[in-house]
Amino acid sequence: MGIELKKILKDVLGLDDRVNSLELNTILLGNIPELDSVAVVAILLAIEKRFSISINDDEISAKTFETFGNLVELIANKTINTENYHQNSLV
Repeated sequence: MGIELKKILKDVLGLDDRVNSLELNTILLGNIPELDSVAVVAILLAIEKRFSISINDDEISAKTFETFGNLVELIANKTINTENYHQNSLV
């Protein structure tokens, strides 16, 4: 999941090789100049498309984009919830 997120950040923000240095505790907000409000929307759309999830506005805050790990955690929680929903709807 982290590798896919790095690819999204690389594509959306144009980070080139800088994306390779991202670790879970890497600060994103204020540390990556390319990460502005327009980029946040583009990243969220790319995440939703890539992981087949829906992210509601009330699930997003500055804390979501504070670190790379926070963003990974959001995706992990959403994909787990989506998988559980689909499994339960089949029963």
